[in-house]
Amino acid sequence: MQKYLQGPLYRAYLKRLIDIFLSITLLILFSPICAVTAVIIKLTSPGPLFADVPERIGRNTKRFTMYKFRSMINNAHVILRTDPKFAELFSEYKKGSYKLLNDPRVTKFGTIIRKHSIDEIPQLLNVLKGQMSIVGPRAYYKDELEDQQKKYPHTRALVKRVLSLNPGITGLWQVSGRSEINFDKRIALDASYVDNLSLWNDLKIILKTPWIMITGRGAV
Repeated sequence: MQKYLQGPLYRAYLKRLIDIFLSITLLILFSPICAVTAVIIKLTSPGPLFADVPERIGRNTKRFTMYKFRSMINNAHVILRTDPKFAELFSEYKKGSYKLLNDPRVTKFGTIIRKHSIDEIPQLLNVLKGQMSIVGPRAYYKDELEDQQKKYPHTRALVKRVLSLNPGITGLWQVSGRSEINFDKRIALDASYVDNLSLWNDLKIILKTPWIMITGRGAV
């Protein structure tokens, strides 16, 4: 039994079954919150319900579109990269491991749903589609992954290990500080998670996640 609860066998079979069960259960459980969130987003900010974001890099470098409730102004990612008024902010964004502590693109309601990770709930649809897992490494943007490896060249081997697994809605780095952790430490945490993959480690992360959502620790 132990061999099915950790390592390659757990990754290949049991982890996927748990993902399907939990994603369906959580979608049902969170449906009232999703309905209220959707109404408020549409009433308070012009634009689509879901964030229009670049594709993320998933397992084996396969790209996918991540579903997130929109917490920023419309076309926020394009504006940051192309509008000259945001050039200084974009430079700060890249220096800060692709995170901004005070991001003017975030809407008032977006600040609330980001702090408590409500914007992440639609990613359960990505889990059902097999693009993500409930627990796993962070899902990176292509330019983020490329730029950060140039900044931290010693992380290249770690990145390869991290990309061998589906990214997760929650994970070791999320419950260890989230945006307070720079890329090199974040990728090391994710590689450690991959190397020690087991049901027990996943359960520990899942049990820690609700407190992180409630307190908003490390969120930006």
